[in-house]
Amino acid sequence: MTDQQGSNRISSGVIAAVSAAVLAVSGGVAWLTWNSTNPTTPSKSSQTITQPGQSQPSTTQQGNEKTANIYWLKPKEKSVDLVPQPVQIAATQPNQILEKAFQSLLEGPTEGTDATTIPKGTKLLGLKVNNDEVHVNLSEDFTKGGGSTSMVGRVGQIVYTATTLNPNAKVYIDVNGKQLDVLGGEGVELQQPLTREKFKQNYPL
Repeated sequence: MTDQQGSNRISSGVIAAVSAAVLAVSGGVAWLTWNSTNPTTPSKSSQTITQPGQSQPSTTQQGNEKTANIYWLKPKEKSVDLVPQPVQIAATQPNQILEKAFQSLLEGPTEGTDATTIPKGTKLLGLKVNNDEVHVNLSEDFTKGGGSTSMVGRVGQIVYTATTLNPNAKVYIDVNGKQLDVLGGEGVELQQPLTREKFKQNYPL
């Protein structure tokens, strides 16, 4: 009788072990089946990681943009003011910043309250920044048309725009590569180099 009970206990233990093994295998098969039909979706943070050799997403680098002022004319009752308009320029070198500023200036104003006396068609032929000097070379169109007020106004626009990065800089204005000494038929004499201070004293608007 005792032997029969012992054999019964052994049989029960064997059965339990076999059952556990079957459950473990079944569970593993079920887990593998579920994963193969439901692949894990990577989280957003893992999707934004850039692997070696891959390019970074394009972003606007605000550090590569500079603010410059271009100058327009605003008539008053008895005078004309030079008024600045800030423009964002994607450049860091002084030459590049001023070249793009002058391109915007020569295109003319976009707002109705601002004006320019720089003749349409005037082109920037060259620009060079050398320490505290700015050399601006313009096409011959710059010298055409207008009276003395118009001539002085356009010179002011050039001087103030050229000194937007350095208000104390000296400005040299050339036309077709030659220094401009007299402007227009009324003979506005330019005492070069020009500065903002010298313009205020000698060329009132």
